[in-house]
Amino acid sequence: MKDVTIIGAGVTGSAIARELSRLDLDILVLEKESDVCEGTSKANSGIVHSGYDAKPGTLKAKFNVEGNKLIHELSKTLDFPFKENGSLVLALEEEGRAGIEALLERGKANGVPGLRILEKEELLKMEPGVSKNAVCALYAPSGGIVCPFNMTIAFAENAVDNGVIFEFDTAVKNIIGKTSEDGEVYYSIETTTGIVESKVVINAAGVYSDVFHNMVSEDKIHITPRKGEYLLMDKAAGDLVKSTLFQLPSKLGKGVLVTPTVHGNLMVGPTAESIEDPEDTSTSAEGLGLLFERGALSVESLPRLTITSFAGLRAHEDGGDFIIGEVKDSPGFIDAAGIESPGLTAAPAIGVCVAGLVKNILKASDKKDFISTRKGIPSMALATPEERAALIASDPSYAHVICRCELVTEGEIKNAINRTLGARTVDGIKRRTRAGMGRCQTGFCLARTIPLLAEALGVDEEEITKSGKGSYYIEGKIKDSL
Repeated sequence: MKDVTIIGAGVTGSAIARELSRLDLDILVLEKESDVCEGTSKANSGIVHSGYDAKPGTLKAKFNVEGNKLIHELSKTLDFPFKENGSLVLALEEEGRAGIEALLERGKANGVPGLRILEKEELLKMEPGVSKNAVCALYAPSGGIVCPFNMTIAFAENAVDNGVIFEFDTAVKNIIGKTSEDGEVYYSIETTTGIVESKVVINAAGVYSDVFHNMVSEDKIHITPRKGEYLLMDKAAGDLVKSTLFQLPSKLGKGVLVTPTVHGNLMVGPTAESIEDPEDTSTSAEGLGLLFERGALSVESLPRLTITSFAGLRAHEDGGDFIIGEVKDSPGFIDAAGIESPGLTAAPAIGVCVAGLVKNILKASDKKDFISTRKGIPSMALATPEERAALIASDPSYAHVICRCELVTEGEIKNAINRTLGARTVDGIKRRTRAGMGRCQTGFCLARTIPLLAEALGVDEEEITKSGKGSYYIEGKIKDSL
């Protein structure tokens, strides 16, 4: 029997796993997809929110501010890209000034440091590319940007280094609460690969978190998937703004953000559409057109340099706040449900909270040999000439460029495959190294990545997938059909 089983290997589940790995426990993570970061965590804006937006007293407000502080330090100890670029909330009409002032007071109540209002002259001096229609802005210096893939993978890898087991391609079908002969409550988890018994279950299943909660509790919850579409622009547009630009909702609409990414691109989004299908990540011409139109309100000249578009789903619970804690009528079943924005920012703090709950429930002791650090994959694109030379001297494959757009080498891809919790799909390589994320969107590197992955895994190229079962690239060999 497992001590703890976590359902979901997104940023929340992975952050919880990492914090739990500090304890002397037998921990399992179940994930229905083929890798970590395959759901909501792979398709968001990568914003580290400062915390002025959430209503004071809510879990969103509490964990946002706490998570922001933790990410600043974790980005160093776990070696993932993060930049404190600050954020600006723009008032695009004079009527919006009262809204900016209200956000300032809300942020102060939440304990957000350094907040202040910028008038137009100072705003344009800080961000010359901002729309001349901007009247004023709320400036939050603690706001930042992060790579959501690398952050999630860093949590998961560090958890594995500390003994946590991840099982992929394993979907949960049913959960039944049971009582042992000595009167202890435990859970029988039916999965697509067998039965798992666990003393504690942690529900970090994103848009499916209501399904699993409702299997064990009479007090039902309801999650609505909210789809958000995004535009990702070429690095040629990456220096249009330095800060993350938000729009104060106005008569022009709710507004979207315009932000640089940690890798030098520019991103616009998201839309917000409540849907029924928790797997619908399609984009639409209407949604993408709206993004460009709304994004252009924040800056003077938004370039038409889109290289890709995508959509992600957010888990909105009817109550409007995070649900975090042990379920009252199901001892040992812990929810981390309804995790929508600012969920990415809040994840490390949620991890600390849930780990504390588990420690108390199981009376667990701290692990004496906990490994607190993790080293990421070396990046030839970001390395100094001296660092590049040293990498090539250690392994000549670091001199063999596979992805020209992002300057990713064979050495980096081999590292991504062979490291802790290594890549097993093309998307897994992409998220760990950025091979395929550039201007040509795998047009050049895909034909080179597939053979490398097949060779490393010891399988035929026909078995290599984009993102798990059913997403094969190669139908067969032409010579075999002749």
